[in-house]
Amino acid sequence: MIIGIDGNEANVQNRVGSNVYAYELLSALHELIRVDKTKQVRVYLKQDRQTTLPGILTNWDYKTFGPSLAWTQWRLPLELTLEKLSGKAPDIYFSPGHYSPRFSSVPTVVTIMDLAYLMFPDDFRGSDLRQLKAWTRRSVKKASHILAISQSTKDDIVKHYRINPEKITVTYPGLSLKVSKKPGDNSFKNLQAYLGITRPYLIYVGTLQPRKNISALLDSFTILKKQFPKLKLVIVGKKGWLYDEIFTKVKNLKLRSEVIFTGYVSNFEKYELLRHAQAFILPSLYEGFGLPVLEAMALDVPVIVSRVSSLPEVGGEAAFYIDDPKSAQNIAQVTSSVLQLSVNRLKEIQAKGRAQALKFTWQDCAQKTLTVLEHLARK
Repeated sequence: MIIGIDGNEANVQNRVGSNVYAYELLSALHELIRVDKTKQVRVYLKQDRQTTLPGILTNWDYKTFGPSLAWTQWRLPLELTLEKLSGKAPDIYFSPGHYSPRFSSVPTVVTIMDLAYLMFPDDFRGSDLRQLKAWTRRSVKKASHILAISQSTKDDIVKHYRINPEKITVTYPGLSLKVSKKPGDNSFKNLQAYLGITRPYLIYVGTLQPRKNISALLDSFTILKKQFPKLKLVIVGKKGWLYDEIFTKVKNLKLRSEVIFTGYVSNFEKYELLRHAQAFILPSLYEGFGLPVLEAMALDVPVIVSRVSSLPEVGGEAAFYIDDPKSAQNIAQVTSSVLQLSVNRLKEIQAKGRAQALKFTWQDCAQKTLTVLEHLARK
């Protein structure tokens, strides 16, 4: 059996969001394939392979071809057709990056992260919105099967695209074991000095974009400062789109010395910043999953999230929930209660968080993915 996989979403240097999903899943699949010689995996790329991608095996290889322009829509379908004619095509093709080939001579499986562009269309640039709408609709309609990263995402796909629920399998992302690494105290002290961070602080991790609700978070922070004058807010993540309002608001609220924007940081730095935070907060209006929630829990950091979309699936009974994420007052109230937890209550929440984080593994995600691919390839 030959399994074709689109590796482009994982083949980037600074991975966030869907890049992390694709990379971690690819790595976990690599470990399964290493011991399962009955399957051959061919990873398709439009650019040279990053050295951090899984290595070549006797039954795991890479195929790179261009041009990059219109690769998914035209160049890849052409390649699959040529392989089909020569008898070398994969039995199944899997795209972990939201988009599947425009047309395909073999069955396809695609992962859908979320439908944020349908829920919050005003939060997307025009060209991006048009592409997401057109390409995703085509992908889900033509795919032989769909993987959703949460039950919430599956429900959204069924509702908005009227897809048979039996055609969709939920495969939760996992927690990387690398999160458990605990370097010495000097690592954090050096990071503090470099970024100008003082404790105590709240931490947000995620791309800067409208649906993350950072504007309301800033409003709530001004309320919290009255009760906790020494509290800082650390915002970790690269700029996404339509983020100018965030920086303007920080300036208008006179918070430039109180809010620290780190930009993109390495996993090592992210884990250090998380580990020393008073609490992790994600007042998002919509999430397909929310990996930073698991990372914070694994590091014994109390988690505060909105009670929306997939976040209750991820947080379970180990998170504190914001019932009205559009209310700065509600965000501040929940956060204030978390910052005043008793020692015993904090230990209880930390234990629940560690247990919740362990429920999600990339090995499980990879095994479920492989089961779907194998089933379809044999049909």
